[in-house]
Amino acid sequence: MKQFLFASLLITVLTATTEGWAQVRVGYGAPQAAAPAPTTNALTDYANPKEYTIGGLTLSGTRFLDPNSLLSLTGLKKGDKIRLPGEAQGGAIRKLMDSGLLFDVVMSATKVEGSSIWLQFKVIERPRLFQITYTGIRKGESESLKEKVKLSRGKIITNTDIKNAQLAVRKYYIEKGYLNTKVKVTTIPDSTRNNATMRIQIAKGEKVKIDNIEFAGREEVSESALRSKMKSTKQMRFGRVFSPSKFIPKKFEEDKGKLVEYYNKLGYRDAVIEKDSVINSGGATVGLKLNLAEGKKYYYRNVNFEGNYLHTSDQLREVLGIRKGDVYNPEELEKKMAGNPGQDLSSIYMDDGYLYYRADPVERAVVGDSIDLDIRIYEGKQATINRIILNGNTKTSDHVVMRQIRTLPGQKFSKTAIVRTQRELSTLGYFDPEKIGINPIPQPDGTVDIEYTVEEKPNDQIELSGGWGGFIGFVGTLGLTFNNFSARNITNLSAWRPLPAGDGQRLSLRFQANGRQYQTYSATFTEPWLGGRKPNALSVSLSHTVYRQFGLDFYSSAGSSAVPIGAYTNTAITLGLGRQLKVPDDFFSLSNSITYQRYDLNNIAIFGNGYNNGISNNFTFNTTLSRNSIDNPQFPRLGSSFTLSGSFTPPYSVFRSKDYQVDQSNPYKWVEYHKWMFDASWFQTAVGKFVLNARAHMGFLGSYNARTAIGPFERFVLGGSGLAGQGQFALAQDIIGLRGYPDRRVITLDNNRVPVGNETSQGGVVYSKYVAELRYPVSLNPSATIFVLGFVEAGNNWASYKQYNPFDLRRSAGAGARIFMPAFGLIGIDYGWGFDTVPGVQQAGTGQFHFTIGQQFR
Repeated sequence: MKQFLFASLLITVLTATTEGWAQVRVGYGAPQAAAPAPTTNALTDYANPKEYTIGGLTLSGTRFLDPNSLLSLTGLKKGDKIRLPGEAQGGAIRKLMDSGLLFDVVMSATKVEGSSIWLQFKVIERPRLFQITYTGIRKGESESLKEKVKLSRGKIITNTDIKNAQLAVRKYYIEKGYLNTKVKVTTIPDSTRNNATMRIQIAKGEKVKIDNIEFAGREEVSESALRSKMKSTKQMRFGRVFSPSKFIPKKFEEDKGKLVEYYNKLGYRDAVIEKDSVINSGGATVGLKLNLAEGKKYYYRNVNFEGNYLHTSDQLREVLGIRKGDVYNPEELEKKMAGNPGQDLSSIYMDDGYLYYRADPVERAVVGDSIDLDIRIYEGKQATINRIILNGNTKTSDHVVMRQIRTLPGQKFSKTAIVRTQRELSTLGYFDPEKIGINPIPQPDGTVDIEYTVEEKPNDQIELSGGWGGFIGFVGTLGLTFNNFSARNITNLSAWRPLPAGDGQRLSLRFQANGRQYQTYSATFTEPWLGGRKPNALSVSLSHTVYRQFGLDFYSSAGSSAVPIGAYTNTAITLGLGRQLKVPDDFFSLSNSITYQRYDLNNIAIFGNGYNNGISNNFTFNTTLSRNSIDNPQFPRLGSSFTLSGSFTPPYSVFRSKDYQVDQSNPYKWVEYHKWMFDASWFQTAVGKFVLNARAHMGFLGSYNARTAIGPFERFVLGGSGLAGQGQFALAQDIIGLRGYPDRRVITLDNNRVPVGNETSQGGVVYSKYVAELRYPVSLNPSATIFVLGFVEAGNNWASYKQYNPFDLRRSAGAGARIFMPAFGLIGIDYGWGFDTVPGVQQAGTGQFHFTIGQQFR
């Protein structure tokens, strides 16, 4: 009875209150001042809903939005039948609010006549974003956050925008280790312009670091091995610099996955992380605990094949390379099946045209710690190549790309040929290696189209520097290299942009001057496919160098002035022809060249051996055998490069009785020597993005018989960056870099003589050098490929074979960086620390900076 009386009283009060309202506000958003009282309670008389015909619709309160467009969103129009109060009125308001354009909506009836009703919507527009301001952080951080909070000026600010901005800022700082970051977002409206400033207040707090990582349940694998696999989750210890110990949840999740993968690689197929805990250690540190269940270590017992008809099971086992008793490693299994083109299981099918081949490994039985594996093979049908589709070569001619492609129409599909084609296109240097796309497109008739997509990149180079040096005059260099030149379009003026391009030829022009003292001019042209059918490379180069020595004339009528006291010129021409070999494999190439150089010395002491006047003629035949399998010319990750070359002049002394060691009237009229060079470079991805590069270089210079001494030409000069000084390059010396020591100053002189003053080496007859570098890419963007490196190297040269000691090396270590820009080539800077003393030149424990442009350190 009491409950009944209370309910009746409550209904009476609610009814009286509802009927007593002058206006009922129906809407969303913030409270606002009451609107004028409607003339009827049609919208609020819930006890007596009625059906009306809409006599008219109006919308007020807009400043920037179109009222008619907003009314259309309500779904109502004049003449519609509507039941009030009812679902229609709530639905109309909801649709307006869901548009995200409005802050508040109020619906009211302005007039009721019989069964007709006139409705009005009063709205408040949401403000538009004027600017975003940040407080509590540095200006540099604000710039970074602009890329994370992607809100453009003029956008209508919604609650979702505010929430997303808050989440984006917090996520940004969490990823940097600030787990306790607090973010508050407020909007400050400007009612005069309906704009608002979004203010984001940030309290980062301290970085949360890891003070301890505990591995519970670990028995079989060492704790240090597990810690090493967690690349981004490290606990604090003294001296940790390059792998900070901040706690980032996303990285922690990734590292947990790496732990399980590592266990799987070791054969622990059932290994799991049962539980992990993040323990607040107080302050800004946390402890991590991972509960491991390692399980058994599994081994292969039997490996069987099903569905194979083309190859026997024994043949497939031999290719797969898995033996009974080997540790069960799913990752290694995947590599052996499809991860090593040319040598994996898939290659013996897909290199023979079986494009649709598929192999699925299935664990047939697990007995104790042994696993029986079935590899179920679907061989499919052979597919031949129907056509090749090229996309993206906007500058390079189709025939230049097609001659590098190893998958030709009519041939069987080959996975290895596709991978090799990708490498060949990368090494051209015309396309971005990271964006070469390959897409096999199966056809209904059993053939396949192969689509190659490339992206052109700039690859021409310019070298320009200049100045004025007193009486010396103009000092500078102008060099132009066009790596994709087109000689056949020289007469086609419309193809000059700025020179004709697209045929894969190379044209290089260079001028260097140091006033009247030194000038050199050179031009080189290379046609890599002479005749257009085979990769036979023809090259022609011309060069001319002038070098003068000056002294002061104190008796000149114009006062003391510089006058030439000696001069030297060198004119050279080289004709070369190279071709790709098929044996032992088609990574090999053989090139031969003939060079003539004419040296003219006029009262100039540049050899230091009394040969100051005369003309020397140097006819040389060079043959070079090389093999190059590197995957990317700018930043190689895999492959190797080997070069063995021999240079030979005619053995004049063999056919003449004249003793050149006695007759010094012109001992070098006909230059005579034989010269051997060996260079090897090997690349291998080490850990993550780190790449290891190991190199070895050797050179030997000799005479044909004991009666003829080894002359001053073509000797080896060691030290510094490997850049030649003016005049020295013209003597055709080989300038070998050795970081950590001065340029051209690593000297082993005859009779162990100590160098005097700034004396540079006239060169040795033997040299050797060994280098190991660890490289890391900073940017692989084709417009600027950047990587940093650390190195250790050792080398030396010797003035005679009697002095030669392959273990007597000058050692150094250091770090550097390389930037490859298409317009300038390779730019490098290194700091090397020399560990050994060079008598008269440098003491042990001395550092040197080295800079180079346009060349690799050799």
